[in-house]
Amino acid sequence: MAALGEAITRRIGEPRYNLWFANKTKFTQDGDRLVVGVPNHFYQEWLQKTFADDVRAASADVFGAVLQIRFAIDPELFQAARREEPARPAVPAPVAPAAHAESAPEDGAEPPTAPAPRPASPARPKGRTRRWRHLHDFIVGACNRVAYAAAVSVVEAPGEGANPLVLHGSVGTGKTHLLEGIYAALRKARPEWRVVFVTAEDFTNRFVQAMRLGKLSAFRKHFREVDALLLDDLHFLASKRATQEEFLHTFDALLTEDRQVVLTCDCHPRLAEQFLPELGDRLLGGAVWGLTPPDAETRLALLRSRSLRSDAPVADAVLQFLAAQLRGNVRELEGALFSVQHYGKVAGRKVDLEMVREALGDLLRHSVRVVQLTDVDRAVCGVLRLEAGALQSKKRAWHHAHPRMLAVYLARKHTSATYTEVGQYFGGRNHSTAVAAEKKVRQWVQ
Repeated sequence: MAALGEAITRRIGEPRYNLWFANKTKFTQDGDRLVVGVPNHFYQEWLQKTFADDVRAASADVFGAVLQIRFAIDPELFQAARREEPARPAVPAPVAPAAHAESAPEDGAEPPTAPAPRPASPARPKGRTRRWRHLHDFIVGACNRVAYAAAVSVVEAPGEGANPLVLHGSVGTGKTHLLEGIYAALRKARPEWRVVFVTAEDFTNRFVQAMRLGKLSAFRKHFREVDALLLDDLHFLASKRATQEEFLHTFDALLTEDRQVVLTCDCHPRLAEQFLPELGDRLLGGAVWGLTPPDAETRLALLRSRSLRSDAPVADAVLQFLAAQLRGNVRELEGALFSVQHYGKVAGRKVDLEMVREALGDLLRHSVRVVQLTDVDRAVCGVLRLEAGALQSKKRAWHHAHPRMLAVYLARKHTSATYTEVGQYFGGRNHSTAVAAEKKVRQWVQ
């Protein structure tokens, strides 16, 4: 099947073939059907959706006939992928321990002299490496599908699409998982590249340390000569002007040379009021995608995935019950599943609905009822004594516009609806109008 591989490579390019097909697929011809063996369900869905037409056309060139293409999980490839799972990419070599950011000369004053060296901390046990999460482990749903697709496009063609890529969302929605997945995939697909993954806190600490020790040139060389920079929790820089300015220069240096930059933040860049205007403007120059708390279908898929990976899979009826009752973020769902499994193991009982209610009694009692856009609409109209449908009006007078802005703010705070969904519900407004309305009400509250 080497000829088939070469034909596919000519159609999709060698980098994409190496990333998605080389050593990860197996081609088998069965009469008028071509079976493409894959290692897991993620590959099966992604290859079928993205490359089915290319494989079909390539097979027609090689075999002289149009074959029926079928993607299926191959047992050997599945077992090989499972054996490789523990082998995670090693953590980049750490720099010298940095002082805490609170002691940083953020106001631009002359940095103090270097403090006396501290006793060396105990060495980290050998063989312990960070377990990077992967894109094929990410559960895709309506709440994160666009952000996930953007992450995959970065891996396939880094620096060639929207740059920077900004992923924003509340705690536990999967931003860091996607960022780690991009890192792991880029390291594997392009081993010759310098890919740096760093948190905003670590970036700040390294910057402060470099200023104190007079090693800013080395610091800048480290971050400005990378092929891809992935920075987590950008909002950490919100109150640190000097670090923001340094990051802004690093950011500009990388974009000038078409180096890929991916960032995560807890809110949309337009709402990050403590960012420098120049930095906020740069962030809006690429792609900005949000992740929202998982919907019911995604919650169930996530619980099923975590259950199958464990030593004691849980019955599907129990998983459906948890997905319906718990409406928090990903960590809450994973924690609840672990608690149920651990409770059953300690008590020596089978995990059923009765045991789940017993194990998660407090959590289930305090689970928050899901708030819908209609609930926000009804509450605002009721308190402000507006007629039904007033918030959907096209009128711009303040007695319509101000309640509508308040409703947008409350909808973003208490529902999982996106800016586009909120704007469409309240009068057919667009994404930017909804963002501006939320920002305005935040200023009122302050």
